[in-house]
Amino acid sequence: MFSDNKKSKETIDYSKNQNKISEGTKIIGDVISKGGFRIEGTIEGNVKTEGRVVVGRTGSINGTLECTNADFEGKFSGKLNITETLSLKSTAYIEGEVIIGKLSVEPGATFNASCSMKGHVKSLNKKSNGEKSA
Repeated sequence: MFSDNKKSKETIDYSKNQNKISEGTKIIGDVISKGGFRIEGTIEGNVKTEGRVVVGRTGSINGTLECTNADFEGKFSGKLNITETLSLKSTAYIEGEVIIGKLSVEPGATFNASCSMKGHVKSLNKKSNGEKSA
C-alpha cells in the first residue's frame, strides 16, 4: 500500500517557468520572479528575474528591468540591465540607459539609449605575418 521509494527533494528549474502578463493588464509596482516573462501588457515599476523576458508588440515597461536575456518587440523606457543578450525586433522602441552583454538590433528598431557593454574582452593578437614575440 505504501511505497518505500521516497522522492528526494526535486530541483525546480525556474528557467522553464514562464509568467505571462496579458494585453490589457497594467501592473504598477515591483515584480520579482525566478522564472521568465512574456509581457503583452504594461508594467510601471521594476522587473527582476533570472530568466528571459519577452516583450511583445503590445507590451511596455516603464522602469527598471534586470534579467539574463531579453527580446523586445514593444516599448521600454528606463534602465535595462541584461547580463547576456538584448535582441531588438524591428518594432522595438527603447529609450534610457542600457547595460548589456551582447546586442542584436533588426533594421527599423528605435534605440535611443546610452549603452554599456559588459562582456568578456577579447584580446587582440598583435602577431602578424609569422612574427614571433620575444
